[in-house]
Amino acid sequence: MNRRDMLKLTGAAVAGSTIFGIDAIASEKSSDATASTQGNKPKKALIIGAHPDDPETGCGGTMVMLRKAGWDVVSVYMTKGEAGIKGKSHEESSAIRVKEATEACKIMDVRPLFMTQIDGSSEVTKERYTEMKEIIAAEKPDLVFTHWPMDSHADHRTCFTLVFDAWRRLGYNFELYFFEVMTGIQSQLFNPTDWVDITPAAKVKRKATFCHQSQAPADWYDSSHGMMEKFRGMEFRCGRAEAFIHMNRNGKIF
Repeated sequence: MNRRDMLKLTGAAVAGSTIFGIDAIASEKSSDATASTQGNKPKKALIIGAHPDDPETGCGGTMVMLRKAGWDVVSVYMTKGEAGIKGKSHEESSAIRVKEATEACKIMDVRPLFMTQIDGSSEVTKERYTEMKEIIAAEKPDLVFTHWPMDSHADHRTCFTLVFDAWRRLGYNFELYFFEVMTGIQSQLFNPTDWVDITPAAKVKRKATFCHQSQAPADWYDSSHGMMEKFRGMEFRCGRAEAFIHMNRNGKIF
């Protein structure tokens, strides 16, 4: 078996029922119909990013596909982007960026949740560990996606550390995946274990990302995340894909 065939087989186990525990991520079933077939409440995924636009860019296509399959999806923002607009105060920036993120979540049909850290000054403290743990525990997710730790942005690394600690302290009671953002510029040494075909969701993801006009997405989306989607799609033999790294309970990469 050559490497291309191996990648194809690996991907087939990822985008369908094996990894995410649903009939098919690309399913056209409505949310209500899928939830009713499960007998109880729908499964839940949390996408935890450091700033407004991180969940959208790193995981937006998968968020849309999970919603299509009937999952409850929550986009968690560790900060409100307080330092993200040049020339604006923290209060002004956070007001703008919360509004943008909320609109992006409406487009993706997911629920936003904002935490209390400060953009550019995020902390790893006993109190912050507890905050992250309590938020995740209250949501009771089946899946959590967050930043890969090898990243040039300190807030991204902080976010990973807090989520990873919560996963351990909660008894590894959800599946943990890492997403990439601007690989080569921010995420480094990112070698995926899993892929999701986001071809049907790519336009919605792009529209949601472009809600973040304060971040000038027209200047970077196509040359970074758009390019990543196409490249991961080539790996997975589809039009566009998002790639992830899956960690097991023993702290090992699958």
